[in-house]
Amino acid sequence: MTSNGDRGLGGEGASGESTHAAAFAGFTEALDLFHVGDVARMRALAELGRSALREARRDGVRGMASDMELRSVAAEAAGMARLTDRRLQGEIDHAMTVIDDYPAVFEAWVQRRIERGHVDVVVRVGARVPEEVRSAYEEAAIAVCERDVPSRVRGALDALVARLHTQNFTERHKAAAAERCVRVFHGSDGMSNLVANLPTVIAAGMLDRLTQMGQSVKDARVEGAGAEGAGPGGVDAAESSAADAAGAGESADTRTMDQLRADILGDLVLGGAPVVDPTYGTDRAGGLGAIRARVQVAVTAETLMGRDENPAEAVGAGLVDADTVRQLAGQVSEWDRLFIDPVTRTPVEIDTYRPTASMKKLLMARDQHCRFPGCRRAAIRCELDHTVDHALGGHTHIFNLAHLCQRHHSMKQFTKWEVRQVGGGVLEWTSPLGRIYREDVPIPAVCFTIDTTDPPPDAAPGGPPPGEPPPF
Repeated sequence: MTSNGDRGLGGEGASGESTHAAAFAGFTEALDLFHVGDVARMRALAELGRSALREARRDGVRGMASDMELRSVAAEAAGMARLTDRRLQGEIDHAMTVIDDYPAVFEAWVQRRIERGHVDVVVRVGARVPEEVRSAYEEAAIAVCERDVPSRVRGALDALVARLHTQNFTERHKAAAAERCVRVFHGSDGMSNLVANLPTVIAAGMLDRLTQMGQSVKDARVEGAGAEGAGPGGVDAAESSAADAAGAGESADTRTMDQLRADILGDLVLGGAPVVDPTYGTDRAGGLGAIRARVQVAVTAETLMGRDENPAEAVGAGLVDADTVRQLAGQVSEWDRLFIDPVTRTPVEIDTYRPTASMKKLLMARDQHCRFPGCRRAAIRCELDHTVDHALGGHTHIFNLAHLCQRHHSMKQFTKWEVRQVGGGVLEWTSPLGRIYREDVPIPAVCFTIDTTDPPPDAAPGGPPPGEPPPF
């Protein structure tokens, strides 16, 4: 896309014609520097990927060894860039795709005929293009991008792919449907977005059914008010119904259609049995309908008892409001009691009222997530790993155990990354290049601490005073 004002800003007399000439000149210089740095970064990322593949294939080894080497390199680079290794590996893959598979697009970006945003959308849409027509797609895509801004070329590129693709739409849909998935993106104020990538007919059908269910709720609300009839003295039916609800201690249902659809979707997913249940019609115990959701929540005793309204923490997800947590508390039969060091604010002990695998629970509470630097995979989705292998004499004890996700567990086993525990749950990772990354014990976002500046004279260290009930 070209600008009619380029000549006026950069030509002779620009400084005399515009009071903002100096500011625009500085902005132009910043754009130039950013472009040069962005291109250099993409080239460097691609070279990191090539270097990893060369090392893995040096002895003719492919497959898992290649992936492990790439993970290791990505983890090293992520430590240097202060990013997560998953994100860095994704950037490496993207850089190699751009430079190796779309050289003309990359060159057009280097020459500033198109912008970085164009490059990303061309590659994203082009993932569906067969290799034999990629060059034709690439040249046509550049021409499309030169005419418009990155946010407005997606439709034209989709149409271009449909025209050039060697497969018909039905075949392409089957391949796309194989990539269906569900993801969650955590937001603020205790809210998250649940995103499902589904076939269009399924998604449209789901929305229609949720809408019909929501409308049924609204209809029942109106019918219930109508059945009451007008009250004495001509009182309106809706007012009478609302008054009855208030008198009965129940709030009137005033949810909007969007709210109803969201609530019904949550009820169906959390409490319903899917059609694909393999145990349906058999005498097998359980079944998919018996599976219930698991969420690890940390809350202080003060909040649980209603003495304050501080948020709790859904470990690995985000903060949760106090009302919701109290509601959850009434639905479970067992809670873990977690003791926090008032000085370091780290978990030091956990127990329950019933006999449990206390070591595993303490480690889950301590670690919260995978203990590889930068990884946030929740501990309930990780594996307990012996820092010193059990086969090599490592003990099964908290000073030799830590949670690692499958990705970093495998990387510890099959690459040159090393880890040791230095005490207090602190892990020290050493990369293949010898760089050391310290992984401290995560500090809980929510914990109850006491004022230790002036403790009561009869306070006994290490627990509550004798005769007092233990804190929740």
